[in-house]
Amino acid sequence: MNGAQRLSVIVPTYRRPADLARCLAALEAQLRPADEVIVVARADDAATQALLRERLRRPGSDALRVALVGEPGVVAAYNRGLQAAGGELIGFTDDDAAPHPDWTRRLVDGFERHPEAGGIGGRDIVHEKGTVLAGAMRRVGLVRWYGRAIGNHHIGCGEPRPVHVLKGVNMAFRRTAVEGLRFDERLRGTGAQVHCEMQFSLDVRQRAWELIYDPSILVEHYPAPRSDEDQRFIFNHAAFYNASFNLRLIMRDHLSLPGRCAFVVYATLIGTRADPGLARALTLAIGGAGPALALRKWWIGIRALRGAWQEAKR
Repeated sequence: MNGAQRLSVIVPTYRRPADLARCLAALEAQLRPADEVIVVARADDAATQALLRERLRRPGSDALRVALVGEPGVVAAYNRGLQAAGGELIGFTDDDAAPHPDWTRRLVDGFERHPEAGGIGGRDIVHEKGTVLAGAMRRVGLVRWYGRAIGNHHIGCGEPRPVHVLKGVNMAFRRTAVEGLRFDERLRGTGAQVHCEMQFSLDVRQRAWELIYDPSILVEHYPAPRSDEDQRFIFNHAAFYNASFNLRLIMRDHLSLPGRCAFVVYATLIGTRADPGLARALTLAIGGAGPALALRKWWIGIRALRGAWQEAKR
């Protein structure tokens, strides 16, 4: 380990004091302690402020920092954390996650082994509805030339390898790779602002840095309720539009001209089960997966595509 590489860890949080306490306990138990842990909290979040005051009074809390943010949304929190971070390496995890004890050590060691890497991330073991999401996939964190995005960070397997996208719950970057870079404030949403780490990851790659996914870098992830319109398993028109808009804006920014044209066709006619194009929406409708909802999602996606293209031209 290179002792000169100071590591800052950024944890955005909002109204999840119990989850945050578990996260901070996991960070305190690291075999290689972070040089600073920056909790980015809202000034109006009284419960979180009370927890942080109690934590700061504890012996051994010298690494804990609190950065306040006034604007809603994780993008503002991430950017406030970047502003406050002093380390040569900058890690991110969520308040509803618990990094494994070797998390920080593996991140730092990974940057030493991969000098070409501007960012390194790993797997989040997702605990959902009383079970752990299982699987094993080698295709992780990719964006196809025509805009199909592949996640699978939570079930990645195999050796460390280059990817296009890291996941916010388990990622870190070199300061030199992200100097002057910020999470995109055009992205929609008042909380999660879905896909914001995709935009940031692709921006880092655009600077000619590689991103490495290493499934041995682990965090336990306990997805908690959100304090915005996006409640995960419950359809909400605004939340769906925001996520669709964000994805389409990112593809408009980062795909080649042929890729953009292909993405318009792909998103409009095919898409994914979660964000269907017309053909997939009709298939879902015929299959009994809620015809009205499937076609409604397709229409929202069309509107989001138009909105994203208009935003990109401003």
